[in-house]
Amino acid sequence: MGRIRNCSHRFQPSGRAEHDFHGNNRQQNAPGSSCAHGGSSPVPPEQKFHALNPALSDADMTNNSQKPAPEVYEQILAPISISSEVGEPLYRQLRRALEHQIRVGGFAPDAPLPSSRELSRELGLSRNTVNAAFQELLACGIIESHARRGYFINAQILDASAPLPHNAVVGPTAIDWSQHIRPRVGADRPEITKVSNWREHRYPFVAGQVDERDFPRLAWARALRDALDPPHLHYSLRDSVDEDDPYLIDVLCRRVLPSRGIVAEPKNVLITAGSQQGLDLLAQTIMDSRSTVAVEDPGYVDARHTFARTGAELRPLDVDEHGLIPPESFAGLDALYLTPSHHSPTNVTLSVSRRRTILDATLASGTLVIEDDYDSEFRYRGKPTPALKALPNSAHVVYLGSFTKFLAPGLRMGYIVGDPVIIAELRSQRRYRIRHIAGHPQRAMAMLIDSGQYHRTISRRRTQLQRKWRLLVEALEKYLPWDVSAPPGGVSVWIRGPQELDCIELQAACLREGVVIERGDVFFDDPSTHRNFFRLGFAAIDAAAIEPGIRRLAKIVHGLGL
Repeated sequence: MGRIRNCSHRFQPSGRAEHDFHGNNRQQNAPGSSCAHGGSSPVPPEQKFHALNPALSDADMTNNSQKPAPEVYEQILAPISISSEVGEPLYRQLRRALEHQIRVGGFAPDAPLPSSRELSRELGLSRNTVNAAFQELLACGIIESHARRGYFINAQILDASAPLPHNAVVGPTAIDWSQHIRPRVGADRPEITKVSNWREHRYPFVAGQVDERDFPRLAWARALRDALDPPHLHYSLRDSVDEDDPYLIDVLCRRVLPSRGIVAEPKNVLITAGSQQGLDLLAQTIMDSRSTVAVEDPGYVDARHTFARTGAELRPLDVDEHGLIPPESFAGLDALYLTPSHHSPTNVTLSVSRRRTILDATLASGTLVIEDDYDSEFRYRGKPTPALKALPNSAHVVYLGSFTKFLAPGLRMGYIVGDPVIIAELRSQRRYRIRHIAGHPQRAMAMLIDSGQYHRTISRRRTQLQRKWRLLVEALEKYLPWDVSAPPGGVSVWIRGPQELDCIELQAACLREGVVIERGDVFFDDPSTHRNFFRLGFAAIDAAAIEPGIRRLAKIVHGLGL
């Protein structure tokens, strides 16, 4: 397998053929084409070059008013190596390389970063690729955009972690590992980019996180300790090969699944390292390049990536205020993935009538249904709806649940409920991936549930989240100039702004003001036409910070002229 493209192929004249960030061959923009994000910075070229190479002295800059020799650029940019064979989008590779250079001190902190035109020219990449990398760095708070000056390193990033010595940069290795990595199907699909230092921001409206103060530390510590006492010690420490903890399976069937209306036996259940592993096991078991899988649009991004990696064709289905809109026919669809309790990311609930329609139609067409019971524990208005798996004609439904999503997402423990035949095959698949989930936390979780502490935590967390939900909805109605339709449950609010809103620009502007939001375009099959959506999570933020946080968000929105 030969190397298609590497950044060592630099210094070609403009007009050369190159690869854009989708990995396709395209023609380089003319040198005079415009740059949408700071490419027309008035900073002199020699000053920009100084940003590339802070080791150059002022005398060097004075004596090198012309463009530095190609071999000098080669030395400066040598650590940045990008290949289209890796299976990762070129813009994502460039983004990681630039972030690494920033963190190890490769760029001067008080000088503008090289413009998209400069990087495009010197790295042999399209400006679309470079701009996409800059947008991700901007969205993550790694860099900042200064009007008419260009991009600069965020000083807070430098303060948070001292850079490594300059000579610590890892250079070329003896082996070109990109030649040994199998090309990844669906690598160009957009991914969710999380702000890693969200806790350092004053108003973290992040989704998928929890308030650590609400975690039942004493109860969990007691369960972990008791799980190391006989007779539990054996189950905590043994190699179970492909088996699950029988105690956990028992309490799951007796005390957890009945709350969703599901009746199951041990042969119907498999423990997973969270719902994400459940999705992966299912994808590798029932999907391949001949499969067609229907997904919600907008929908859970990581599920799309998981299915796309099998080579399956994805067919997006629209969602409205009542959930997934059933197509006229499910014929030709091998599987349907949906989040009916609280749709990801809008949190709308699939209506009971549509549930019955979907179950009957998919059963008739032979379409398997993957039900991801996302945040079903948290409903603040109206009665909870039953799981699809609890309804008649649901033998073709595979149910995904989580013990830890609300408790502490980092614990990573979930389960799959389905027909014994599919569960047996999933168990075999899991055995040759991770063998089984660690025995100690399985036994501790079983003891936490059986003690009643698990359900008490759910009840307490539901009360706390309902208060935060009410505060958020009231603040949005008071300060934000757009119609906000509050969902009946879940742990986030989905917002649709005016067409002129750019969620990427808004996210970057919010980060500069200590407000963390999530851009919404990536949840759509076509992100480019849905830049006016964003999401606000409220599980991790302190209740007292919600109202001032939305007030600041509204101020930012007004500052953008919206």
